[in-house]
Amino acid sequence: MEQNKQQEYIVREFRLEDLQSVIYINRVCLPENYTPEFFVYHFREFPEGFLVAEMNGYIVGYVMTRVDMGFDYYSSHKALTEKGHVISIAVLPHARQRGIGKALLSRAIEAVKRRGVREVYLEVRVSNAPAINLYHKLGFKIMRRVARYYADGEDAYVMSLQLE
Repeated sequence: MEQNKQQEYIVREFRLEDLQSVIYINRVCLPENYTPEFFVYHFREFPEGFLVAEMNGYIVGYVMTRVDMGFDYYSSHKALTEKGHVISIAVLPHARQRGIGKALLSRAIEAVKRRGVREVYLEVRVSNAPAINLYHKLGFKIMRRVARYYADGEDAYVMSLQLE
């Protein structure tokens, strides 16, 4: 468990009793809504990469990651390799602008790094400037644009971070 300097929030691993709070945050913050089974599956597959942020005893944000196979954006030879994948990240509106998203993502990146992967990637709506700015600050680069990636037809950027 990690506490920030101002002690406003803590970041910790997700527990099954957090499921309803995470589903609520997903529904409030994102148009892409997942089933409870989807969350539980990812928790069971990679528990150290599924984190929540808590303020005053309430879950206010989460990040869910996994390790996928994919082509390494940073390699000259196009071989399949294991890559970290940020599936979903969200913070409730009243808890934003406190560094929670950055803390969640930083901890998730550390979790996938411990798995030995050399790259982490994510998809983000091209219209989501605050998220894109956060990802850039953490070193992510836009690798490509995927047309009509989201169910509503919006394009996505695939952003990637090369790990040391």
